[in-house]
Amino acid sequence: MTAGDPLPPFFHQIYFWDPKPAGELGPDGHPALGGFLPDMGFPRRMWAGGRLQFHASLRAGVPATLTSRVASAERKEGRAGPMAVVTVSHEINQEGLILEEEQDLVYLPADFKRPPPKRAPEADESEPLAFNTTTLFRYSALTFNGHRIHYDPDYATGVEGYPGLVVHGPLLAQHLMLFAERSLGPLKSFRFRALAPLMDFETAKACRAGGEFWIEGPDGRLCLTAQASA
Repeated sequence: MTAGDPLPPFFHQIYFWDPKPAGELGPDGHPALGGFLPDMGFPRRMWAGGRLQFHASLRAGVPATLTSRVASAERKEGRAGPMAVVTVSHEINQEGLILEEEQDLVYLPADFKRPPPKRAPEADESEPLAFNTTTLFRYSALTFNGHRIHYDPDYATGVEGYPGLVVHGPLLAQHLMLFAERSLGPLKSFRFRALAPLMDFETAKACRAGGEFWIEGPDGRLCLTAQASA
């Protein structure tokens, strides 16, 4: 790859780092709440979904700027109890506006109980996906994601109660975007929503039916849904 070459969709996640010193991190490894992101009174947080509008491809080696703001922050009652949702809006400019993105971050109480997963529908086409601890560690490093559920098994199982390390929701979305681009051509829009966690030791499937895409877990559960247009 040389300077000026277009990058695949969602690869902007490995740029625009905002690293914080260890003293400014929370116990989960993320930056402590109360700075750019508001403290909503719940300790557990995750990236629950997002919406992207692609106006042009991000190009390698060309200066770009990211502008971010908190678009909304509200407490609400979900299927499994109280929660909060913070939406962060991003714009990337590279010789003009090339991407608009909204990220939905969900904040949950420490004793949150996940509701039963939904079942995945029948797919027109699918391809297998497999992950391991090395992949999760490398993706955490590339995206400067310090959340310990992705690389610290003692924290993931002992503190947050998962059966193993959790595959990043954005990593699943990344696979679906690449799958969608192969199916539809260059993407104009993509939206996704995380529904159930996938563990590092599980084999999943990227699935498609028309413009609908999803990640299916090994037991048929629906882990992430998405819609794409080209």
